[in-house]
Amino acid sequence: MTYHIDREFLLDRFLTYVKEDTQSDEAYAHQVPSTAKQVDFAKKLIASLADFPLEDIFFNDKDAYVTATLPSNDPEGNYPTIAFFAHVDTADFNGSNVSPQIIEDYQGQVIDLGESGYQLDPEVFPSLNKYHGQTLITTDGTTLLGADDKAGIAEIVTAIAYLVDHPEIKHGDIKIAFGPDEEIGVGADRFDVDRLAADFAYTMDGGPLGELQYETFNAAAAKVKIAGKNVHPGTAKDTMINALQLAVDFHAALPEDQRPETTDGRDGFYHLMGLTGKVDEAEMSYIIRDHDREIFEDRKAQMLAIADKLNAEWGHQVVQVELNDQYYNMGDILQDDMRPIKLAQKAFQNVGIEAEIEAVRGGTDGSKLTYMGLPTPNIFAGGENMHGRFEYVSLQTMEKASQVIVAIAALAGQYHDL
Repeated sequence: MTYHIDREFLLDRFLTYVKEDTQSDEAYAHQVPSTAKQVDFAKKLIASLADFPLEDIFFNDKDAYVTATLPSNDPEGNYPTIAFFAHVDTADFNGSNVSPQIIEDYQGQVIDLGESGYQLDPEVFPSLNKYHGQTLITTDGTTLLGADDKAGIAEIVTAIAYLVDHPEIKHGDIKIAFGPDEEIGVGADRFDVDRLAADFAYTMDGGPLGELQYETFNAAAAKVKIAGKNVHPGTAKDTMINALQLAVDFHAALPEDQRPETTDGRDGFYHLMGLTGKVDEAEMSYIIRDHDREIFEDRKAQMLAIADKLNAEWGHQVVQVELNDQYYNMGDILQDDMRPIKLAQKAFQNVGIEAEIEAVRGGTDGSKLTYMGLPTPNIFAGGENMHGRFEYVSLQTMEKASQVIVAIAALAGQYHDL
């Protein structure tokens, strides 16, 4: 079935949203949200949602989420309550003064990104070859675009507008939730799932057309703190403890073939994110990832074992490892009730898309929401090359994402029979 989404409405919303600087900041992750500019944008979203016959439009100071409800138009009550999530923040790359470029009827050419000197070249970014004949929105080379995840917000709002304009499409309560700080991994921690009162949900936060994801990494962060002892190198024998050398030794003890640059598919990894220090002290930051929960736990144990070995060699504690679990593989929960995934697959088919179901090498807010009792798989939003100056998105893919949302709402009456 074809739902004739208003492409100009979708584009206008997207361009309006991406011009808002909403970058989150990990240094202030203890705040709600981490940056005040996310609140500014959230309140602009609230004002724009007043254009629709939504109920319970609300900004929650406790979790910094904007939520609203499109009421059910099904008098029989046969439809479940579905929520659609997107995040308002952008990643750790310049998000100020975003100036999008619109490339209509793309034909495979190299795209100059404004006057920045940067280019989108199909030889460097072969994903461009999928988009011949489509309208692409790119950056000007000085900022990210913000399709992650303002494409998701625009797609949800556009789908709501379509459902409002087409009351003949029966649906249950449709909840929307736009939240902060996804990019720094803490936004969903504070979300009030009970207040939302949805049966299941979807994050519109995936990449290219067709992505449907219900398996994510298990994820942890690790800080390795090393206490050295600095003395004059000329008299250092049996006295100096070089914290930087210990950092090198610690990293070398991890499997060399289990790094992001050497793994793909379901392979997990250790990723060294930062190393700072000097002879008398050093600190390393890692992220640890694996789809398999048992292997994930083994990875954390291996880091602790390396620290124990180094400490034993020195006869006292010189290495300290602090581990913090971030999120878990939502597939371990969703596999017990696949109806949200089956419904999404039917919606994809309904609008002419073949679902590409893969274990995502990352996580979404849905990872945490699922473990909080709200089953939340992830659907494509369209972005390519996200988190940097080479980011772009296809307008036609965004249109398809909006169609999928409408189709999910329309087909949800079949949910209990899936």
